[in-house]
Amino acid sequence: MNPAKLNRRILLQKRSEPTEDESGYPVAPESEWEDIFTLYASREPLRGREFFAAAAANAELTLRYKIRYRQDILPSMRFVDLNNGRICNITAVLDDPFGDRTETHLMALEERLNG
Repeated sequence: MNPAKLNRRILLQKRSEPTEDESGYPVAPESEWEDIFTLYASREPLRGREFFAAAAANAELTLRYKIRYRQDILPSMRFVDLNNGRICNITAVLDDPFGDRTETHLMALEERLNG
């Protein structure tokens, strides 16, 4: 993996654990997103079969980010692209395509905000 191609900073976030009162009931019904760590990534275009498969589910919103190999990222997380402020929900964490533990691919959908 060429580190010079990792030209974007992304901030990974996960849902915080809901807080409970002394009776064990949740205090806040919606948990907040908490920052975990930032890392370098590159945004890769979808090609060939990936593009046409994603076309059924809004291809313009489907993104792929390539990062260095990590095992601690889950599909329940999201990230913020710090270069442009995009918030993306991770839909899949793909294993290293080469099998040599050099890179991980994050498939994500851009979160649309009202406005």
